[in-house]
Amino acid sequence: MKHFFLVFLCVGLWQGASAQGFDHKHSVWDSILKKNVKNGFVSYKGIQSEEGSFKQYLESLSKVTEAQYQGFNEKEKISFLINAYNAFTVKLILDHYPIESITEIGSPFSKINLARGIPWKKEFYSLLGKSRHLDWIEHEKLRKDFNEPRIHFAIVCASIGCPNLASEAYTAVNLEKQLQSAKLGFLKNPKKNSYDKTTNTLYLSKIFNWFQTDFTKKTTLIQYLQDGFEETIKPDAKIVYNEYNWDLNELK
Repeated sequence: MKHFFLVFLCVGLWQGASAQGFDHKHSVWDSILKKNVKNGFVSYKGIQSEEGSFKQYLESLSKVTEAQYQGFNEKEKISFLINAYNAFTVKLILDHYPIESITEIGSPFSKINLARGIPWKKEFYSLLGKSRHLDWIEHEKLRKDFNEPRIHFAIVCASIGCPNLASEAYTAVNLEKQLQSAKLGFLKNPKKNSYDKTTNTLYLSKIFNWFQTDFTKKTTLIQYLQDGFEETIKPDAKIVYNEYNWDLNELK
């Protein structure tokens, strides 16, 4: 019994040390983003030139076990998953680079790839001990495990229609500020969201159509959006969803 207790204690201490050993500042990714992202646009060639550092960061994500992940607090988990989604999305692009759109990944027919969600269902990396696809992070982890709709403004699908890719890594210590900044930055971008007071028409990104249930669990959609608009939006505003721009968010 004593031997069993010592083994259990050692395993527990090892798992705790491993969880603490992960860099929750995401320093390598933060450095890559600061150098290669400007106003949401990405220098994929620049990240490609930092292959060693980028590979090192991806490997650090893949080495985290399920047990280690469970030792993270909630903000550490959310930050870990957001950064993993964005970093592996960049890897997916670079694996097929040069391309004009993420929708080119899959069959030769972009419309089919988009309709079937092929780029997001492609298993091409390992996370928490298993082969994964991008949809797993978004739908099975972030949306399912956390009541945090602002994640939709933080994870980026490598397209101009997406929210901007932040030029810094998400971290637990700054998560609240970063998520709110991402939300307001997206809402205040007139190319993606706007309100015409004269016609009482709200022009919104399709993100608010695709994931409306995430934004309306505690309030109406218009009430959720209001803090991103200077003018008061009337509750009976007509909503029109803008065409989504799937062109690559490449810095040129």
